[in-house]
Order: sequence, then structure tokens, then C-alpha cells
Amino acid sequence: MLFRTVRTRETMLRAILFDLDDTLFDHRHCAREALTAVHQAHTCFAAVAFDEFERAHAEHLEALHLEVLDGRLSIDAARAERFHRLLAAAGGAIGDARRAAATYRERYVSARRPVPGAQALLAALQPHARLAIVSNNLLAEQQEKLRECGLDAYVDALIVSEEAGASKPDPGIFRIALERVEASPAEALMIGDSWANDIEGARALGLPAIWFNPGGLPPPDPSAGVPELRTLEPAADVASTIRSIHSRAHRD
Repeated sequence: MLFRTVRTRETMLRAILFDLDDTLFDHRHCAREALTAVHQAHTCFAAVAFDEFERAHAEHLEALHLEVLDGRLSIDAARAERFHRLLAAAGGAIGDARRAAATYRERYVSARRPVPGAQALLAALQPHARLAIVSNNLLAEQQEKLRECGLDAYVDALIVSEEAGASKPDPGIFRIALERVEASPAEALMIGDSWANDIEGARALGLPAIWFNPGGLPPPDPSAGVPELRTLEPAADVASTIRSIHSRAHRD
């Protein structure tokens, strides 16, 4: 297969790797919609401010997701367990955990949507480079998101920690992704919203990275000089910026 390439002064951009959740797929929106439904459905949560409820849920989600990735919990069991913990902390009936988990899942799925501009950006980049997703998640879950958001047609490879045997920021998962798209670190870029997982993991392999930072947060390491994107729109301008960043990375 011939590569779709962009020629720079020193090297070609053969591949662009993307994180999925909160980079191309709007997980934050889905989670908030789902949590709102749960918060309203259980009277014990009425005394808990939504922002506090959301923070506690995020902490449990992060901790239990590691057990899912390690194969110690199923994704359904982890979902039930985090609502068990939330109900217990609010003085609710812990027997309602499975009902709360079902409410969350139903609302999360119905709220699925891409990050604004994601589909148009992938379409703009597709003629110029191979596109891959690198995600710390389960294969079936991420395939569903890509399909339901209309992103799957633009993706050449989906690499998930479940199959790779490594999770970001382990450089191993990025190495596997590069092998799948037949590119070296110098011929690729990584774009993601997590500084620890996406940026530090990619840079550990010598893979240039772009931080997707829609909230305008200060970079954890300003001295690293990592370029940022605040939005994926308009697609043509963002695609041009991405290609220019790669070109500059190999001129500096």
C-alpha cells in the first residue's frame, strides 16, 4: 500500500496518532450527561453538590479503570462498584448500585458524540497521513465509539491497551502503533489531551507530540516546549497547523 504523505524539508509525515477519549470522542460530555441522570434519580445524592459528585466519580473511575485494564474487573463490574462507593458515601442504599450503573450506561451511550470538529479534521488529514488511535481501553468499547461517531472510516489502525499488553504512557504501546502504520517516530506525531499518558509517553519514544488542551490549562512542564491545540476547528486550519508543527520539529 502506498503511503499518503506530506513532504517536509527533512522527513515525511507518514502517520498521526490520536488519543480517543476527550481528544476525538467527547467522553467528558457523555459522563456529565450520565452523571446528571444518576444524581437526579437517587434522593441520597440531593445533599451532594454536583461538582463534588462529579469529582468523586472521576476518582473512582480512574482507580477502577486500572483494574479493568489489568483484567481484574470486568467493565460492568467496575461500573457497579464505583456507584456502590458513591452510594455508600452518600448514605444511600448500596443495593441500588446496579440500577445506578445501568442508568449511567444508558445515558452515556445515548449521549455519545465526537469532540466538535473531530470528524472534519480526520477527513482533512486522511489524504496526507495514516491515522491511528492509541487508547487505554477495551477494544469493543472503542470500536463502538468510533463507529457511532462516524470516525471509523477515517482510522487506519486502532491500538488499545487491552490487546497491546501495555498502557500509555508505556512507550511500548506507541511502538506497536507505529509498527501498525509503518512509520518511525520521526515520521509521526501523537496528539492527545493527557499530558502524563499521551505527551510524556510519546516523548519517551522520541515521538513528537501535540497537547490537546481545550481548557487552556498551564502545561505541567513549560520547559518542554510542547505545542498545543485548543480546538479542532476549523478543520483546514488545524490540519495545516498539525503539518507545520511536524515540519518545524524536524527543522529545530
